[in-house]
Amino acid sequence: MYSLKSPYSVSVKKDEEMYICQCGKTQNAPHCDGNHKRVENARPLIYKAEKDDVLFICGCGQSADKPWCDGSHNR
Repeated sequence: MYSLKSPYSVSVKKDEEMYICQCGKTQNAPHCDGNHKRVENARPLIYKAEKDDVLFICGCGQSADKPWCDGSHNR
C-alpha cells in the first residue's frame, strides 16, 4: 500500500461510506480488504462523505496525518 511516490486519488459521493486501510496490508489499496484481521489492534477508518469530493490518501507511508496525504512524498 505504501509503495507509491504520490497519493491515491479517490472520488466519493455525498453520504457514501468508504473503509480506508490503516494497517498497510490491503491488496486493494487504499480500500480495506479485511487483511487487518491478521494485524493486532488494526481497524479501517470508516469515512462518510459529507459532499461529493476527491480524497487524497497517503501512498508513500510518510504522511504525519495518515491516512491523508500531507505532501511528504515530495520531500
